[in-house]
Amino acid sequence: MTVAMDVLRGRVAIVTGGSKGLGLAMAGGLLRAGASIAVAARNGEAAEAAAVALRALGGEAMSAACDVRLESDVDALVEATVKRFGRLDIVVNNAGINIRKAPQELSLEEWRAVLDTNLTGALLGARAAYPHLKKEGGGKIINVGSMFSIFGASYAAAYAASKGGLVSLTKSLAVAWAPDNIQVNAVLPGWIDTDLTRRSREEVPGLADRVVARTPAGRWGKPEDLAGVAVFLASGASDFITGAAIPVDGGYSVLG
Repeated sequence: MTVAMDVLRGRVAIVTGGSKGLGLAMAGGLLRAGASIAVAARNGEAAEAAAVALRALGGEAMSAACDVRLESDVDALVEATVKRFGRLDIVVNNAGINIRKAPQELSLEEWRAVLDTNLTGALLGARAAYPHLKKEGGGKIINVGSMFSIFGASYAAAYAASKGGLVSLTKSLAVAWAPDNIQVNAVLPGWIDTDLTRRSREEVPGLADRVVARTPAGRWGKPEDLAGVAVFLASGASDFITGAAIPVDGGYSVLG
């Protein structure tokens, strides 16, 4: 994946869930395009390891321990980022979890954990960033949904509900903040080879082969496949795009 250099020079981005997988890949793409990065994760040591790896690429990066379910943590993350870099321009709400169970087996506590992380966490991140983005004359919010924003699954009721809600939240924020020149969009990853989906392949027999058979591109995605769309949505190239939900799935969702 090639990212145009300097299109984000001088910009500052927060990436939640940025210590590995899709989050780290998107953070790397934004950094290569010139942005300074604040990597956030519940595990502070993992976040710092990611920041070290990003700095090794030649850019600026800081880390923060943050549980996106906690308003105080999210507010502290935003304030620490602005204190370190002097501004905030881009937020990637990527932190997410999944609990694979049939809906009748899902406890209320598990339901709330998924919704609070995947959906409420994105609202908290966007809301905390809003005054800083407005101060800079505009900004970009990228919410990381899923193909389960489109489809359902017997083992992913909470996850699908949270990601479907995230697309609706994206549209509402886009409308609310368009007058402030803040674009809010979502990306919908398909089947990407990450730690999370490796567990799903272990838990769902035959999943790996079914995904390849259905995907026109003929392969599972790589985390780096998300880097380009993140840079596009974070840059001026997407200034007239807001409220969109863009599948990044090798054509998986095209077949309906």
